[in-house]
Amino acid sequence: MTVWNLGSVNADLVYRLPHLPAPGETLAAKDHQKGLGGKGANMSVAVARAGSRVEHIGAIGADGQWMRDRLGEYGVGVAHLVEAGPVSGHAVIAVDEAGENQIILFPGSNQQIDADGIEAALDGAELGDIAVFQNETNAQVRFADLAKARGLRVVYAAAPFSVEAVRAVLDRIDILVMNAVEAAQLEEALDLAPEALPVRDVVITLGGDGCRWIRPGTGEDRTIAAPRVDVVDTTGAGDTFTGYLLAGLDQGMEMEPALTLAQKAGAVMVTRLGTADVIPKRTEIENFSVSRETGVSDPS
Repeated sequence: MTVWNLGSVNADLVYRLPHLPAPGETLAAKDHQKGLGGKGANMSVAVARAGSRVEHIGAIGADGQWMRDRLGEYGVGVAHLVEAGPVSGHAVIAVDEAGENQIILFPGSNQQIDADGIEAALDGAELGDIAVFQNETNAQVRFADLAKARGLRVVYAAAPFSVEAVRAVLDRIDILVMNAVEAAQLEEALDLAPEALPVRDVVITLGGDGCRWIRPGTGEDRTIAAPRVDVVDTTGAGDTFTGYLLAGLDQGMEMEPALTLAQKAGAVMVTRLGTADVIPKRTEIENFSVSRETGVSDPS
C-alpha cells in the first residue's frame, strides 16, 4: 500500500537561543543549522523511516533541488514533487533551552501546486491507500475530493490551524489530527465537541501528556500516555507522530497500537535538535527505552 502526501517542503533555518525573544529584543544565537523541513516533508520522511511507501505531492522553487534530492535519499517518492516558481518555502525557527520554539514561515512554492498534477499523481493510487494533507499548501479541498472519490482513507493534520480550512474539508476526511489548543478553537467555532465531529477518528495530541483518541458515534474515548524523556527540541515532533501513525495504519495496525508507536516516535524526536533530517528510523524506535523514574532516554 502507499501513503500519498500533499505536503509542504521547506528549508529550515534553526537557531538555538537562550530564550525566545520578546518584542524588540535582539539575541545572539548559540547555534545554527540548515536542514530539510516543512510539515509535509517531515511526515513523508517519518512514513518512510517507519517502513512504509510514501509518495510526496508538492512543489519546490528553483533553489530547492537539494531538498528533492534529500527526500529521495530518505526513501520518499518524489516523482510528483515539481518545480514551481523561483523560491522554495522556508522557515526561520528559534528554539530555547527548554525545547520550545517560535517559527516564521514563508510558503514560497508550496502555494503554487498545480491541481492537475495532483489528479495525475492520484491516478496511481489504489483502493485502501492513505491520503494525508496539512495546511501549508494550496489545493487541500481538491486533494481531499480526489482522494475520497478514489476510496482512499483521508487523513487531515489540521496545522497551521484554520477553522475555515477545517470546515471546508470536514465532510471529506476520515481521521482528523490536531493539538489540544486547535481542538478547543474548533469546538468554540463549530459548537461541536470533538466526540460529535462527523469523522471516523479524532486524534488530539497533548504534548508530554500523550494523546487522546476519540471515535465519534461509538463512545470510545481513550488517552494514550507518552513516554517521559528529556526534551531538547519539540520542532517536528507532531509531524513525526503523524507520519508514524499513518505508517502503522498502512501496515495493518489497529488505531491504538499505531498511536502507541506514534507516541514513542514523537518522544524520540523531541530528544533531537532538527527536523526531517533527524527523524528516527523504525529500528531506533524499537530499541528506545526510557526510565520511568527519571525520564532519561536510553537509546540502547
